Amino acid sequence: MEHSCQKDIKKTILVIVAHPDDEVLGCGASISKWAAEGNEVHILIMAEGETSRDSLRNRSAKSEELFQLNKAAQQAGSLLGASSVSLLNFPDNRMDSLDRLDVIKAIETEITRLDPYMVVTHHCGDLNIDHQIIHESVIVACRPQPGCNVRRLLAFEVVSSTEWQSVAWGKNFIPNWFEDISKHIDIKIEALKIYDSEMRKYPHARSLQNVENLARLRGCSVGFDAAEGFMLLRELA
Repeated sequence: MEHSCQKDIKKTILVIVAHPDDEVLGCGASISKWAAEGNEVHILIMAEGETSRDSLRNRSAKSEELFQLNKAAQQAGSLLGASSVSLLNFPDNRMDSLDRLDVIKAIETEITRLDPYMVVTHHCGDLNIDHQIIHESVIVACRPQPGCNVRRLLAFEVVSSTEWQSVAWGKNFIPNWFEDISKHIDIKIEALKIYDSEMRKYPHARSLQNVENLARLRGCSVGFDAAEGFMLLRELA
């Protein structure tokens, strides 16, 4: 079992997620912690959000909702201390309809621009198809070939997706990297309140109370008041 420790001061970290709010649900408190430690944390949100709630994708009909969601993403990122929040406009919950190369190229562009030391993204076994595609695309974009400076890859869990997948899928989330977020869990909760339209009432999995419950559980498993769990996918010395 591995625990993070403060060795990598002032590194560039890139968090790549499918939808607005995934960054906070998955690793919001860690973003706050990493930024407070002096690192540059950048957030890349690939899909627009909102349009999957209708039968047909219609960005014009959802323009106000998309504007508010983008605004929330910027506000949440600012609260967490992120250096930047970039939002692309891939279709929400329809990323399996795209050429995978287009998704990979968009990620590669940000990796080339930012040259991150660490990349953090979704778990491969999430129920949400966009999460799966982002995970696979990140792995391709971060392949350890000459010239790639990504030294660490982490995958996080997202409540109402990671734990909802069928056990028959065979890709369970088993954390082996834990960030002590005891001093940052409250900031994560405040950031999620900015995404009020995306949150649900308890006992829904995507409720504020359950998010805190999970953080306490992950913390207790390694002796912290609160923690965010990750799967370490790659670490290069």
